[in-house]
Amino acid sequence: MGQYRPFFSIVIPTYHRPQQLAACLQTLTHLDYPRDRFEVIVVDDGGEISLDGVLALFKEVLCITLLRQPHAGPAGARNVGAATAKGDFIAFTADDCAPAADRLDSLATRFTTRPDCALGGKIINALPGNICSTASHLLITYLYAYYNALPAAAGFFTPNNLAITTDRFRAMGGFDVSFVTATGEDREFCDRWLHTGYCMVYASEVMVAHAHPLTFRAFCRQHFNYGRGTFRYRMMQAQRANRRMSLEPVRFYFNLLRYPLTMFQGKKIRLAMLLGISQAANAAGFFWERIRESLV
Repeated sequence: MGQYRPFFSIVIPTYHRPQQLAACLQTLTHLDYPRDRFEVIVVDDGGEISLDGVLALFKEVLCITLLRQPHAGPAGARNVGAATAKGDFIAFTADDCAPAADRLDSLATRFTTRPDCALGGKIINALPGNICSTASHLLITYLYAYYNALPAAAGFFTPNNLAITTDRFRAMGGFDVSFVTATGEDREFCDRWLHTGYCMVYASEVMVAHAHPLTFRAFCRQHFNYGRGTFRYRMMQAQRANRRMSLEPVRFYFNLLRYPLTMFQGKKIRLAMLLGISQAANAAGFFWERIRESLV
């Protein structure tokens, strides 16, 4: 008897990035997993560029579905994809990502023993030559090291390499669609998942490469929006736990700024400076959202 292969639904939200989407779909044609045991669901988040031509290139090699929604952000797009998923498990990724060929096989192995857990895998920076992209990736690496120090009791995953049982994801209500700036909904979902009593496991062998080019201006805007999302997440977290809003201890931010000095050689000073700028932008976004919320 052959090995049991669970059916996966790969859900990809996309918005105005047909070239990145095509590259992502191309990597999925190389997945080392039976073609009849996974489907691909692309959710167009209200983009004005038709994706029919992009998906037509892959209709013969992938079981692929295109869904559309009015522009509402990736959280809502993921939920739309999950609502129609046929798989036992949903494997989320993003249109600027390239999942490793063995991603589904590695997930299947993990889910054989822990089908009730949310699994998060390793994110690889596909643009090491872009200093701003590298700095943003370094921040995620630091957060993973901090929150997932105990892999069997992990605390945070980004949705570009997240896999989860379909039934539980739907029962949880999916991602919170009030996070429309593509920031914070992942932290809120992970916190809500753990608060419900479910488990999260970090699986470093499950890999996805992330290629998100950033200019300095885009880098600052990204982290300003992260700050906005952080405020909303912290507010919801406090309400759920019935306590006052709190942040990480000072040593968390001190160690974050030191992190590049322990990880890199030639670029470490520039990366440390960029991480400092990211935290300043994050703080600005946090207080901007706090003021905006108080005026509503």
